Amino acid sequence: MQSQEGTGGEPAAGGPGLRGPVVRRPATAAEAKALAHPLRMRILRLCLDRSLTNKQLAEWLGKDPGTVLHHVRTLVASGFLVPDEVRQGPKGALEKPYRATGKSWTLSLEESPVPEATTTQAMLEAFLAELAEAGGPSAATSFNRLALTLNKASRDELLARVLAILDEFVTRPPDPDGEPYGLLFGMHRRPQGPGGPVRPTGGPGAAPPDPSGDQDPGSGGVAPRS
Repeated sequence: MQSQEGTGGEPAAGGPGLRGPVVRRPATAAEAKALAHPLRMRILRLCLDRSLTNKQLAEWLGKDPGTVLHHVRTLVASGFLVPDEVRQGPKGALEKPYRATGKSWTLSLEESPVPEATTTQAMLEAFLAELAEAGGPSAATSFNRLALTLNKASRDELLARVLAILDEFVTRPPDPDGEPYGLLFGMHRRPQGPGGPVRPTGGPGAAPPDPSGDQDPGSGGVAPRS
């Protein structure tokens, strides 16, 4: 698993207008553990566009400030958050805000000591919480669900091509007139289902094409928006 699959990487606000693939390195044990919690993923997303204090984060997340501070300190210690300039709060008190560094997008979790299922679960929980905060399913601007039958080479090719597109957009500077969006890309294994192994279409002995143009999601074809 790489960071684009498991962490929903957070590009630094106002980062350089780079292009092309992002060079990734293996995450350390401390970095991998820091990312394996849904609340910490949500903190990174909240601190992506603006610097926020621990108090602001706790109020938005509905959590105890002490709990949030523990997670903030973990993210600071592992380099995913950095303290911003101390500023004066609404009542005149000095406060310390934090901002995301964008480091999670530059890491690979393929050799992580944290179980893949733990990181995936954290990512899914963070995504569902953020979608709910934005208004639930009505906040989704696009959904596509499909089924494929791929060998390892085809799977790796698909992931590499998707990652290349994501890298290009992540490393662009924010659009001055843009709106904030979240994106989750995931791929999972399908169960065999009744009848045993899937028989790929299009090869020797395959059934004739469906004249309607519709594809059976269980046949190994693409099932657009199924």
